[in-house]
Amino acid sequence: MQELVAELLKGNRRAAARMISLVENDDPQKRELLKDVYPHTGNAYVLGVTGAPGSGKSSLVDWLLKQIRKDDLTVGVIAVDPTSPFSGGAILGDRIRMQDHALDSNIFIRSMGTRGSLGGLSRATREAIQVLDAFGKDLIIIETVGVGQSEVDIVKTADSTLVVLTPAGGDSVQTIKAGIMEIADIFVVNKSDLPGADKTATEINTMLDMKNDQAWRPPVVPTVSVSNEGIYELWSAVQEHRRHMEDSGRLLEIRRERVRRELTEQVEYLVKNRIWDRVKEKIELESLVEKIVKRQKDPYSSAGDLLSKIKFYDQDSEEGD
Repeated sequence: MQELVAELLKGNRRAAARMISLVENDDPQKRELLKDVYPHTGNAYVLGVTGAPGSGKSSLVDWLLKQIRKDDLTVGVIAVDPTSPFSGGAILGDRIRMQDHALDSNIFIRSMGTRGSLGGLSRATREAIQVLDAFGKDLIIIETVGVGQSEVDIVKTADSTLVVLTPAGGDSVQTIKAGIMEIADIFVVNKSDLPGADKTATEINTMLDMKNDQAWRPPVVPTVSVSNEGIYELWSAVQEHRRHMEDSGRLLEIRRERVRRELTEQVEYLVKNRIWDRVKEKIELESLVEKIVKRQKDPYSSAGDLLSKIKFYDQDSEEGD
């Protein structure tokens, strides 16, 4: 594992791919790997790209990569695809769309299935970001799965967030009420060569005009991703937002909040796992489930009974603390 980390830090693509696989598969050695990787992170800027299915996110990212490479920046892409709730598989088709970049050693593209996670991101996305950060990428692009109005997890992960919309994607009420609209740093009206593009842009601007005290007013950028129209302007808007975040101190603030959230989630993860390990050791769980199914017990009091029958901390560890 130490050799794997060393190869990753040297820029070995196979090491990066293997480490992301270990992270994604929740390998028992994952925590040790991430612990060794963490001191080498914190340098990459994370750009989130979200929007409804069919809005053209993948084509947009494809053209954006070409524009970014003109500035000689190295890029990692994590494209999150939906996992079937029936077969458990995922098509992972975004690498097919972006195959023009396959021979560029400065671009690393990885598709990940959601594996049941909601909110548009895979559970292992943030850990994969750390791997690509340590791998030396200047910019990491996260393309979410596209789940609709509730797809807001990206704001907890990205430094800048693009929300991609299309003409005729809903009336003005839909535009205003959608939770996804609250997270945008930049709005992209893709497929703006279609009828209704101007109306969509007007609705977004009307919504933005209703907000007060905006330190940053999200720009509305029209694009046609299939023909590269508006991509230069979009990349310029991303760079402008990054400058704003750095100059205002907001970037440091959101990264501090992100670390706080990650620490909390790690504690919750460890606590949950330890509780269930104790439950499995001391309780015939399936027997209890059967009693609940037969209405001999209820799940509410049973949950309390479970916690009362296990000791969460060992006596020795409590005395040591």
